[in-house]
Amino acid sequence: MGVKIIIDSSADVAPSIKDRFETVPLSVFFGEEKFIDGVNLSHAEFYEKLRQSAELPKTSQATPFECAEVFERVTANGDDAVFLTISKKLSGTYQSAALAAQDFPGKVFVVDSGSVTLSAGILAEYALSLADEGLGAAEISEKTEAVKQRVKLVAMVDTLEYLKKGGRISKTVAFAGELLSFKPVISVEDGEIKLLGKARGAKQGNNLLEAEIEKAGGVDFDMPVLLGYTGTDDSTLKRYINDFSRLWNEHQSALRISDVGSVVGTHAGPGAIAAAFFAKMER
Repeated sequence: MGVKIIIDSSADVAPSIKDRFETVPLSVFFGEEKFIDGVNLSHAEFYEKLRQSAELPKTSQATPFECAEVFERVTANGDDAVFLTISKKLSGTYQSAALAAQDFPGKVFVVDSGSVTLSAGILAEYALSLADEGLGAAEISEKTEAVKQRVKLVAMVDTLEYLKKGGRISKTVAFAGELLSFKPVISVEDGEIKLLGKARGAKQGNNLLEAEIEKAGGVDFDMPVLLGYTGTDDSTLKRYINDFSRLWNEHQSALRISDVGSVVGTHAGPGAIAAAFFAKMER
């Protein structure tokens, strides 16, 4: 008897603990071709298809049936569960999970992470640490809800191409940005993706990332920290870690790296870098 932590496949977690989570996969569509995220479509395969596709892929929320299948498997073993979903402002997965959980009263608790990708991942990691301490599912759910506003995600996008394809920016802005080497810096705030600024060049973009981390109150290294990258090459992220070592100081050993999956990768494209952390103080 214990508590299992469930995530959906939009959450990216440190590779060393990925197998400790149960996962509800989302679907990814390239045209009429359907793939199950993380099952028959790896992150590397996704980015290869993204490069080759003229149109952006679409992601589909998990259904109540797909959520219930995982809930049934977990509870059949005598465990309770806490399911941390992608922000309900970005997907209908939370609603599907809440509906499915009605058939598992007192056994399955659903938490809207209010985020996605790495930041949803570190919130799930915090929930996992509570389960390891022996807390029950209801208490884990309450404590996770209480800290989720401290979770921050900042990212720098390398290319405007995919934001343009997705209609997030106009073709005129994209063209001007490409000429001037603009690097959009984005975040997740109140469950939605927000544009924080447009830096001219990677160096200024890195400075803006640093400024956003400091604005959040700094990094709480007593909580999980996770850095990530889109695509298949982590060299840009490694340069960022070295160039801004003052952010991490003596905590570099606490930094873990994960690649970022399809939900954010669709709009960011390859070459983006991101940092997810708990702020030292609430804003």
